[in-house]
Amino acid sequence: MLANILLLSVIIVGFSFAQETAQKGNPLVAILFQILFFVGIFAMFYFLIIRPQQKQRKRHQEFLANLKKGDKVITSSGIWGTITEIGDKTVTLKVDANTKITFSKEAISSYQPSQEKD
Repeated sequence: MLANILLLSVIIVGFSFAQETAQKGNPLVAILFQILFFVGIFAMFYFLIIRPQQKQRKRHQEFLANLKKGDKVITSSGIWGTITEIGDKTVTLKVDANTKITFSKEAISSYQPSQEKD
């Protein structure tokens, strides 16, 4: 929320500066300022939104690559189970004595709290 307010205030100040500069004389300065302004906004979006999501995605891919039989995990839907089989794209969990469920690997969200790994 604070980032949105900050971004909006920067946009308003930027446009008012560009209009004021264009009215005083040199339109090239105003165009250059607007270009730099949009590059700055893109850089803010990259470092505040895109890059953290890429890091989180990479950590999750490493987590999925390190799964092995016997790991106790939680799915994104909240089902707790123990891995009994691992395929290229699927994982089979034992959730009860005689119940096994096959999930997409992407559906595994974390280890169970008692088995947290660093």
